[in-house]
Amino acid sequence: MEIINALGRRKSAVARVYVQEGKGQITINGRALDVYFPSSILQFIVKQPLAKLDAEAKYDIKVNLDGGGFKGQAEALRLAIARALVKINPEDKAALKAEGFMTRDAREVERKKPGQPKARKHFQFSKR
Repeated sequence: MEIINALGRRKSAVARVYVQEGKGQITINGRALDVYFPSSILQFIVKQPLAKLDAEAKYDIKVNLDGGGFKGQAEALRLAIARALVKINPEDKAALKAEGFMTRDAREVERKKPGQPKARKHFQFSKR
């Protein structure tokens, strides 16, 4: 089987994934999954699409992760893995879509406006 690549984004995080048949190793920026994401919750988020399809030990995954925080990176990686699995087997798309793994979370940080301390917050109004 050749290498399948896919892209996942969340907030400002970008995950580029390269999937090939193997023993289930996930390497992120040259480090193992449990070293890169010490939190078991984030490891669970990353492995969700693989667990849904019972494919945790089928594929080796190499990842380039860039930008964002750890939560955004984990969710970007989840989307990228789900997209790669659909490229490998299109029949899995319905199962992954039902769980919400195929949907790109489009929420981004709203920009700060001039004359305000933050995006929506305003300085206190003084009548006199």
